[in-house]
Amino acid sequence: MKAREECRGCLARLLHQATELATDQPRLRGTVERKGLSLLDREFSTNRTSIAVATPLHRLVRSLTGNADPYFRIKQAELETAAHVLRDLGHESPTDLRGCLVHAVRGNNIDFFKDPKTVLKDMTSPVEFVVDDVASFQKKLASATSILYLADNAGEVPFDIPLVSLLGTLAPVTYVVKGSPVQDDITLADLERFELRRGLPRVISTGTDTPGVDMDMASSEFKVEFERADLVLAKGMGYWETLSELPAQGKVLHLLKAKCQPVADSLGVPVNTYVARLW
Repeated sequence: MKAREECRGCLARLLHQATELATDQPRLRGTVERKGLSLLDREFSTNRTSIAVATPLHRLVRSLTGNADPYFRIKQAELETAAHVLRDLGHESPTDLRGCLVHAVRGNNIDFFKDPKTVLKDMTSPVEFVVDDVASFQKKLASATSILYLADNAGEVPFDIPLVSLLGTLAPVTYVVKGSPVQDDITLADLERFELRRGLPRVISTGTDTPGVDMDMASSEFKVEFERADLVLAKGMGYWETLSELPAQGKVLHLLKAKCQPVADSLGVPVNTYVARLW
């Protein structure tokens, strides 16, 4: 999915947010934002994905501030929110495929651009898929021999586990996280730090620090695993923005909430609706 002109403003807000999180020094913040906006002007193009521009912006922020993980406290807060929501839901984990998909996509409401009360309300509201390819995905599961599960934000991991467990009864599952910090995405180190490995199967990383996954930067291991997998479950908008640039193979189920107009338009759905789209 190529960027649209309105993505420029979102990337500028992302730069500001990352800078604020990375350092509390006013002068350094000013320097980082000035250089970041200059980089944004050079790099932004509607012929590229927004992820291709966001990645160097995040690298610039980390490099200039010396903060290797600006969103660390955000990830902590997300996991606290997840635990709170799971307590509020107050029921046993789902055991059927659709129920597990709904449970997993609730976590995709976690959004560092929104206030916590809005996030909490969204996470406990009913879920319906405007694009609903669950039946087609279930049919393909019958013959699958390997599944990749591409994880998104840190706070989503507890919501992923029932679905990962269910898929694991049908075929071997590999859970994929980021190789190093970017935004609030879960990393290999985070899984250990936050004691999230229990309940997860084999884990690898994309080998990158990009939101979603830029295949030009991904590790050879990930690219081989992606090609070999019979089915891929991809959580969140970042994976739609990047993987939709590849030819459709009918094996990637994109599970997400369309939180912005460009992504919603690319999927042909209203903003803030849920999608389970096989691509």
